[in-house]
Amino acid sequence: MQPLFEARGISKSYGSIIGCSDVNLTLYPGEVIGIVGESGSGKSTLLNCLSAQIIPDNGEVLFRSPSHGDVNILQLTEANQRYLARTEWAYVHQNPRDGLRMSVSAGGNIGERLMNIGNRHYGNIRDTAEDWMERVELNVGRIDHRPSTFSGGMQQRLQIARNLVTGPRLIFMDEPTGGLDVSVQARLLDLLRSLVQKLSLSVIIVTHDLAVVRMLADKMVVMQRGNVVETGLADQVLDDPQHPYTQLLVSSILRV
Repeated sequence: MQPLFEARGISKSYGSIIGCSDVNLTLYPGEVIGIVGESGSGKSTLLNCLSAQIIPDNGEVLFRSPSHGDVNILQLTEANQRYLARTEWAYVHQNPRDGLRMSVSAGGNIGERLMNIGNRHYGNIRDTAEDWMERVELNVGRIDHRPSTFSGGMQQRLQIARNLVTGPRLIFMDEPTGGLDVSVQARLLDLLRSLVQKLSLSVIIVTHDLAVVRMLADKMVVMQRGNVVETGLADQVLDDPQHPYTQLLVSSILRV
């Protein structure tokens, strides 16, 4: 099986501050990679480099695209990068307000993504929006309500539906359970795990929560001060961490 996505030698600095340094990563179809570390470890910078939201100082980001072939994303035009972001990729933000149009109805948010890939039949778009609201366990009766009337957990579910409705080949997630109450986090994690398994999603997820990695990820990347200090199968790394920093992360969770 060929990789779906590869990052080679990704580096990004902000003056004297290292965001990430010489990071390599390979993602296969249907695989989930969890990138973990404390605040300031460089995981969000790396995710933004991988998703072409910021341009790294060095490195390549390779993607196998049906529409563009095997490409280095960083060499595409901005128009082609935007096209990929609307169709073959998806990005789930920590704050759902960053990934939703708050002035548009819930159904409109989902339908907008469908229109980006050429769907124009209103009835089909609405039916699909209703189906996806059910999939993410939102009340279909609220399809015409604006996201601003939803709770934070409901907004995150809506953002997930908006992103997954077109069947993207690669999903980036930035702390998708962050900022939510513990009980809401647990329900959202259960939903994400179910969707990952049912749809065989290919995901790169950034989180500081090792429970998220335990539940969702196949492989794990541990970052400290912009550097990758440990990688491996998620269960193996969590059960038998080798690097002192990873050991500290795991033990701090166990002590809670």
